[in-house]
Amino acid sequence: MSDKYNPHELEPKWQRYWQEIGLLKATEGSEKKSYILVMFPYPSGDLHMGHLKNYTMGDVLARFRTQQGYSVLHPFGWDAFGLPAENAALKFGVSPADWTFGNIQQSKESLALMGIQYDWSREVTTCTPEYYKWNQWIFLKMYERGLAYRKKSYVNWDPVEQSVLANEQVIDGRGWRSGALVEKRELEQWYLKITDYAERLLADLDKLPRWPEKVKAMQRAWIGKSTGAEFDFQVKGHDVKIRVFSTRPDTIFGATFMVLAPEHELVARITTPEQKEAVEAYVAATRMKSEVERQREDREKTGVFTGAYAINPASGKEIPIWIADYVLSGYGTGAIMGVPGQDERDWEFAEQFGLEIIRTVEPPAGWQGKAYTEDGPAINSGFLNGLHVEEAKKKIIEWMQEKGIGEGKVNYRLRDWLISRQRYWGTPIPMIHCDSCGIVPVPYEQLPVVLPTLKDVEDIRPKGKSPLAAHPEFYETTCPKCGGKARRDTDTMDTFFDSSWYFLRYTDAHNEHLPFDPERANFWMPVDQYIGGVEHAILHLLYSRFFTKFLHDLGMVKVEEPFEGLFTQGMVMGWTDVGAVEVKDGQIRFLSSERRAKLDLPETLSVEEAKKSGAELRTHDDGSIHFWKPATMSKSLGNGVMVGPFVKEQGADIARITILFAAPPENEMIWTEEGVQGSWRYLNRVWRRVAEDRAELGKTSDHFEAQALGGADKALYQKLHQTLKKVGEDIEALRFNTAVAALMELLNTLYDYRKENPVSPVYRTAIRYYLQMLAPFAPHLAEELWHWFDWGQGQSVFAARWPEVDPEALLADSFELVVQVSGKVRGKVIVPTGASEDEIRRIAREIPNVQAHLEGKQVVKEIYVPGKLLNIVVR
Repeated sequence: MSDKYNPHELEPKWQRYWQEIGLLKATEGSEKKSYILVMFPYPSGDLHMGHLKNYTMGDVLARFRTQQGYSVLHPFGWDAFGLPAENAALKFGVSPADWTFGNIQQSKESLALMGIQYDWSREVTTCTPEYYKWNQWIFLKMYERGLAYRKKSYVNWDPVEQSVLANEQVIDGRGWRSGALVEKRELEQWYLKITDYAERLLADLDKLPRWPEKVKAMQRAWIGKSTGAEFDFQVKGHDVKIRVFSTRPDTIFGATFMVLAPEHELVARITTPEQKEAVEAYVAATRMKSEVERQREDREKTGVFTGAYAINPASGKEIPIWIADYVLSGYGTGAIMGVPGQDERDWEFAEQFGLEIIRTVEPPAGWQGKAYTEDGPAINSGFLNGLHVEEAKKKIIEWMQEKGIGEGKVNYRLRDWLISRQRYWGTPIPMIHCDSCGIVPVPYEQLPVVLPTLKDVEDIRPKGKSPLAAHPEFYETTCPKCGGKARRDTDTMDTFFDSSWYFLRYTDAHNEHLPFDPERANFWMPVDQYIGGVEHAILHLLYSRFFTKFLHDLGMVKVEEPFEGLFTQGMVMGWTDVGAVEVKDGQIRFLSSERRAKLDLPETLSVEEAKKSGAELRTHDDGSIHFWKPATMSKSLGNGVMVGPFVKEQGADIARITILFAAPPENEMIWTEEGVQGSWRYLNRVWRRVAEDRAELGKTSDHFEAQALGGADKALYQKLHQTLKKVGEDIEALRFNTAVAALMELLNTLYDYRKENPVSPVYRTAIRYYLQMLAPFAPHLAEELWHWFDWGQGQSVFAARWPEVDPEALLADSFELVVQVSGKVRGKVIVPTGASEDEIRRIAREIPNVQAHLEGKQVVKEIYVPGKLLNIVVR
């Protein structure tokens, strides 16, 4: 081993050692358990430092819990199904499986280089039959309990990817990956009835105090509970009624029109012959719009009159029935009563088409607005007049129930989860279609329904068909009920299904009889700390909570919430060359658009705006001026610092400290060369401090009496335990940047101590504790220095228990005084906390180096900062 800090020598050595001793290999049975989990990734190949931020955070916490004596579960796996692999297969002419497993291997190599320790015996890969068999098992259990069902509905269809997209995957009317304009198609699809769990999903958010409030707020909004009433409007001349839901049934007297979603089942039935052509054209145009686009509040309202009328049950008036795309078939009943006097969207619609406006709540005096949506006495509302909103709501609901036209109801914005996908690389839905028996579930003993091996482009993306529907060898089967010819379902599952329970499979990753053994799951669950991106705040977390509640109801697991603590980390940013620019008259004009468009930058902006955004103008060697700005690391922007090359050049511990120290972990951090160099200097200083004292540390005893300490030894002991307390608390709270800062500060204290004092038992203890505190952050360096001595009797630094804080040491009865002469530090001294200012000045002047710099000089003034500093100004 070199006398100098050489990460390239020591890091592979200790990575092999950890593998040999099974560091972080999970075992059940301890009195204390800690389940640390980072969101598993899609295997996209080599990893950059943006990927490694949350993995490093999880590794720090898992190592720390090991030092505290916990049984730790810190597993890893791969969210391996999905369109990226399918698209890569089309692009490069390889099978999705080959592409996926090649990327997994490359990613595992990067994780190993960083020294991140997982229990690889619990690895799960969602694209293997060993895993997706249990997707199918869970689906069948849901089907048995009425939670999985099939129905026709309009869906978002991406014509390029030839697949259904969830609403969240449609951005400004285009597919999130392909960019193609999304169409509306009516297809028969499989759904999961998550709405049955809506109230539990909402109420149980209050049981999660260790979740960020912003995430809980996003989930509450997505579930969208609203209380009101459902009631009917009779259609004139037809034996049908239109049911609506409203949170403001008290405004019914002001309903002057009705609006149906263009997809509503009654549209074709009630439309008059005169309006048929216009209505059909509008319905067709609506199918080309995404729900996100239809719901934009800044859009001008559009609609078409059906020619039909409904009877307002409260006023008895005939009111026109329109269709409009701002009403969605999947929300509520797909129909609304238009009350323009009390609803802003209805007011805009009424103004647009010249419809009657009746106020049903009296606005305050001097009201100049349009729709009034607040409280006030009812007007123009018959028997409700004079009542305020809440009282009027109760009375109208009672009236509706008496008349048999409606009842009070709680509604949710949350809709059932569409899981059918017309693509290849996903879990086959385990259902069989028989002409005689209808839809029949695949028997459990026949699971898994295995995905066929497809490689050719024509097989994976056949024209005019979903992939599995083009392969008779897959879909041709026999009916489990009658034995006749039948057809397998040719849709695959949404990949969110895979990630909705993977954390439970980790608890028993190789069970061949069940998704997991309940006893093992109950030992580890819930996940104590879950770490991942806020982009998963709604869907993944909501679906995981839904699955956990379902599996709880099935008797598989005791917990009803999967993640006790949730932490959403900030992104890692890299400096990005956006491209060449022209700068003239304080304005910047981009000369190329590719990266500018990816970063959503305008074609021109002012120099002042650029500076405010954190951007820089840099002159390149060829004289051109380029626009540089921090942006989230990505391959497409070319700003990713790749793990493999960096670690091979600089070292894993340097990468880890750079990631952890640069910013609070919930914030964005910018990866800079200055940060890397600062981490290198810090770890070198740790190495030098221990290396310079190695011989003496090896000889010195650890024994001392804390109560008998005085002077520098006492000050060091106090500082050590203050740091120990802070680092422990900061790791618990995931404040890794301030924990590293505290270690840096203690290192300065150790250097200062050795300037004036020999190696002592207190100093030796401080070095030992220091390495234990450093170990979660820079494990290779800490392990190497730890093994220089006999502290662990040859065992890992992680086998030694985290030191206990001495509470007495936290009660400071002295402090370190920094003494300056004319602003320059000339000495430090420990003084009693209760010393007078005169006593402090006397003690400071007795420091030999201070005396030397005062000799022959006139003291002009003395500036004392209580408890910290004395500056003696001379001339």
